[in-house]
Amino acid sequence: MARQNRRSQPDHRASHRGARAGELIRRVVAESLEGLDDDRLSMVSITGCEVDRDLQRAVIWFTSLDHGETEELSIAEAFDEHARKLRRAVGEQTRLRRTPELLFRPDMTLRSAERIEKLLDGLSTGSAGPDPDSARSGPGASGFEDREA
Repeated sequence: MARQNRRSQPDHRASHRGARAGELIRRVVAESLEGLDDDRLSMVSITGCEVDRDLQRAVIWFTSLDHGETEELSIAEAFDEHARKLRRAVGEQTRLRRTPELLFRPDMTLRSAERIEKLLDGLSTGSAGPDPDSARSGPGASGFEDREA
């Protein structure tokens, strides 16, 4: 009976560990947001967290009821200002060996869903509606910075 090399098989435990760490970090950051006294973060929800395999970086996805780009920029600026405090909270409330660097990104899934819904409504009423490619311009227009659903 031949022995299989363990390294040739994917490590499913590592991906599970990353998902658990991401969910834990998401909860800690969401709870810590309530303690921050910043009006820019009052209507913000943390929707997800993706952690690197080596737990060096955590991308935290957020959404807000204010959908404008200027609001997203001010929210991102607020997160940059409070990143050290939030990282410290993650370090104190988790038992991770190292506290990952926290990167905050707007979650575009709700905006994309609204855009798709408008397009579908336009098709059902008979008008084609705006061209989806022409509606996207500015940063993130390529779709690479958007969070995939």
